Amino acid sequence: MVAAITLFLVVSLSALITKIAAIALIHTGLSTDIARFQARSAYTGAGFTSNETENIMSHPVRRKIIFTLMLVGNAGIVTVMSSLILTFVLPDTLLNRLYGLLIVIVGMSILWWAIRSKWIDRGLSKIINRMLRRYTDLEVKDFAAVLHLKDDFKISEKKIAPDDWMADRTLIELNLREEGITVLGVDRIGHDYFGSPSGEFKILPDDVVTIYGKAEGINSVYNRKKSYKAEHEHEEHVKMEETRQQMQKQRQKESKPAD
Repeated sequence: MVAAITLFLVVSLSALITKIAAIALIHTGLSTDIARFQARSAYTGAGFTSNETENIMSHPVRRKIIFTLMLVGNAGIVTVMSSLILTFVLPDTLLNRLYGLLIVIVGMSILWWAIRSKWIDRGLSKIINRMLRRYTDLEVKDFAAVLHLKDDFKISEKKIAPDDWMADRTLIELNLREEGITVLGVDRIGHDYFGSPSGEFKILPDDVVTIYGKAEGINSVYNRKKSYKAEHEHEEHVKMEETRQQMQKQRQKESKPAD
């Protein structure tokens, strides 16, 4: 019975640790879904894809969080397996085994409900956020929420090829703002990162651009090559963005209360 209670406590503590780690990762700029996935992957030792590994290793705070999770996860999983085995091997009577099984089933059911409960999630998140603000230097920001990465908006990166429509052109020439697309930054080999470049900034081949906007518009920009067709597609998306903004303004007017 003691082993069964230990199992429940260790699993509960594991869930709390991954929750704290996920919120801490959110504070470093990861979206909520990615932060939860990264935390659970690190704790269980499942690993990451190459792109996700680079995002973690290049950020000192994320790297420290994941490293700590891996260490704690190894100890936690071993403890869980040991307690689970002892729950059913150690007792010498059928009654004790049944008590142990009942504790495991009831405890896991309660824990599963707690993990899935939005009310508990909100309350726990507030407490953890308050503690992280007080005892760490992490900035409390969910950048996916700040940038409104929903309703088909997204952030994307692309390495520019020599024959891409964007290559060897300034931001003024590209006029991406009229398509509802914003260039957040440009990573250029041998140079510092160019954050929020101005209109005279020229995109060069092999630059890695980071842009924000509607998914459809971003895909269109990335697929364009240097041709008349690309210019025509640009004009079409400008018209689409103008129509979208007009409809948005109309909805705002309609939603305003009458004087």
